[in-house]
Amino acid sequence: MAQVILNKVKAGDLELKEKVVAINRVVKTTKGGRSFSFSALVVVGNENGVVGHGLGKAKEVQEAITKGIEDAKKNLIKVPVMHGTIPHDQLAKEGAAKVLIKPAAHGTGVIAGGSMRAVLESAGITDVLAKSLGSANPHNVVKATFKALATLKEPVQVAKTRTVSLKKVFNG
Repeated sequence: MAQVILNKVKAGDLELKEKVVAINRVVKTTKGGRSFSFSALVVVGNENGVVGHGLGKAKEVQEAITKGIEDAKKNLIKVPVMHGTIPHDQLAKEGAAKVLIKPAAHGTGVIAGGSMRAVLESAGITDVLAKSLGSANPHNVVKATFKALATLKEPVQVAKTRTVSLKKVFNG
């Protein structure tokens, strides 16, 4: 399988907005009774091409969300956004979740399901067509969307790799 090269970014002084994708209540039953804990899946982004996801676990919801945000800030990547959309179609798979994202014309909006929408909006993508093809598990859908965004290439980068002109990349 091809190695995914991530364009890692440091959280530093970025103005990041966070979105909670899923909160899961976990119950552990012992002879002393039940103990509850929570896990929170969080997506952060600056709505300008930088996005990250993280998972936080704690005894209280707010603490789990805070831990998730801190984890997401460690997993930031740079996404190529061109005129509010992505440069090309991309298909990615994580576990049983498979996602397809396609560029869309200006004014289309983000046409995507819940957890994919959170990632795409946090990345600053305003016009995109997206479809979740496999499992609806939010954890795997977020990871698959993240993988799809990480493998996107800018046309300039493709032109350099192939040693052809930028015009040839767009027109075939």
